[in-house]
Amino acid sequence: MGKRNRFGPGFLIAAAFIGPGTVTSATLAGAKFGYSLIWVVIIAIVSAIILQEMVGKFSLSTGMDIGSALVKIPENSLIKIVFQILAFLAIIVGCAAYEAGNIIGGALGINIISGISLNIWVIIISLIALILLFIGKYKIIEKFLVFLVVIMGISFFITAIIVSPEISEIIKGLKPSIPKGSITLILALLGTTIVPYNLFLHSSSVLKKWKSKDSIKLMRWDIVLAIGLGGFITIAIIITASVAYFLKHLTISSPADLSLQLKPLFGNFAEISFGIGLFSAGLSSAITAPYAASFTSKGLFGWKENNPLFKLIFTIVILTGVIISFLKIKPLSLIILAQVTNALLLPIVALFVFYLLNTKEVKEFKNNLLQNFLFIIIFLIIVLINIKKFF
Repeated sequence: MGKRNRFGPGFLIAAAFIGPGTVTSATLAGAKFGYSLIWVVIIAIVSAIILQEMVGKFSLSTGMDIGSALVKIPENSLIKIVFQILAFLAIIVGCAAYEAGNIIGGALGINIISGISLNIWVIIISLIALILLFIGKYKIIEKFLVFLVVIMGISFFITAIIVSPEISEIIKGLKPSIPKGSITLILALLGTTIVPYNLFLHSSSVLKKWKSKDSIKLMRWDIVLAIGLGGFITIAIIITASVAYFLKHLTISSPADLSLQLKPLFGNFAEISFGIGLFSAGLSSAITAPYAASFTSKGLFGWKENNPLFKLIFTIVILTGVIISFLKIKPLSLIILAQVTNALLLPIVALFVFYLLNTKEVKEFKNNLLQNFLFIIIFLIIVLINIKKFF
């Protein structure tokens, strides 16, 4: 197997979750609560790896993406209909909420640099995403944007080293605790890392990259390495924010303040560097989220990509994102709300994955007792955190 096959869809998934949601959630977590929420990222990363591995294993062992499988495998027609409706609603709602966060995040990035109205950039970013998806010529642009996002991620990682954080304090952050007022950011960190639509996206992507169950081991290494690196970047953002704001008793009063944490690396160019990175992350994710919604719907309902409904779905997701972006909600609050929405929808999608990995179609790759136990633990943690939000 050549070099070109060593890395796969895992890095697409990692790039997808290192977007405005992760940058904003991790920055606010560090700014408000220091290192105390690092444990959430660890749980989120382990959970994401386990769930994405299950999805990849299912697809390679059956030759089906999970969207298609949810309506092909259940023998009971009522169960099929329920699965279709629930999966469709979960993905559409989740993608629309996530899209709003992506659009407003990208708009914030370019607004920080240009000073031009946020609403104008919301329209421009939405139009760019819509046009690129309609003509289907977005891959080269997307790769360039992902490259810029990777540079931003590396910048946070280097800055986290430069600021010389107290290792003993970071270790304390590994101990689970829920500081007063932190539950929303805990949910946001979960929702921005274990993105429901990424499970469907990964499922279809592994089938395009690899063709047989012989590649399952390679798929596992790919997802562990990619999401693990994404997790380190998220932790690095929490560390830089802790040093820049929390330890200095500073608060974030405007989106531009988010760039302060990169000053140790970029100095007076921190605002520009951060703005470019946030814009790139927002635009690349603004393309990925609606496409994932359409691709998932395609699998659920058996559409072809040339079906007008395929384009209708990504158009609806983008337009919904625009409408939400125009609501009178503070930009940073809107981005956090989008991630929380994903965390609330996550248990539904996770149950679909659990169901599929325990069907006879997976054959020898069916979940074993340990894997089911790990899933149940993850599922209960996510559900309990969701419950904590409201009670």
